[in-house]
Amino acid sequence: MAFQPFQNELGRRAYEEICGVCWAEWLKTQQALINHYGLNLREPKAKEFLFNNMEQFLFPVAK
Repeated sequence: MAFQPFQNELGRRAYEEICGVCWAEWLKTQQALINHYGLNLREPKAKEFLFNNMEQFLFPVAK
């Protein structure tokens, strides 16, 4: 990835561990979630929802 997307731990982890192609796939998924749920990104709960989904998408827990 060319840049750190967020100034938090999740953004740092994404920058260090995720390739540009995977990040682009997440951005498509993120847009679908925003549109499907009608998220208002000014709302903290909407941001929390997206961060949780981003973490699950990019760093799935092996079971």
